[in-house]
Amino acid sequence: MMLMMTIFRALALAGLVLLSWPAMAVQPDEILPDARLEARARALSAQLRCMVCQNESIDDSEASLAKDLRILVRERLQAGDSDEQVRSYLVQRYGDFILLKPPFKLETLALWGAPFLVLLCGGIAIVFASRRRIRDAAPRLSESERARLEALLGADKSPEGADKSPEP
Repeated sequence: MMLMMTIFRALALAGLVLLSWPAMAVQPDEILPDARLEARARALSAQLRCMVCQNESIDDSEASLAKDLRILVRERLQAGDSDEQVRSYLVQRYGDFILLKPPFKLETLALWGAPFLVLLCGGIAIVFASRRRIRDAAPRLSESERARLEALLGADKSPEGADKSPEP
């Protein structure tokens, strides 16, 4: 029973450490005193791409530009902007690239369609390669080779050929 409690405590501690991992990028001086505004700022920051790291949100990034963007988000929220107004302001300044999930529109069509296009091209290449492999794997027999093969196969199926044992 004591071992179970120790294991449970260790797992709980590991879970708390993992849950606080994204919060490590946000510095204490950035945190807003109003818990509601801070929660909104965190939710917005999780949707915005760090322009330096490019594969992290500004909430997770420790880059100085990400810190500046986190502060800007908090300033806009304190000024009374809605989440959509803050997002629009940043998109106006940095383009759709700042959004981790850019909207589906004509300008981002290549971004959304590229994975499907790559899959389609890969599928077509696999089909053509397998057709070529099948075609090249079975060599064509000439008429004389075909006749000889049929004669050999016919001899094995005959009652006389069944009695003969194969030669080593």
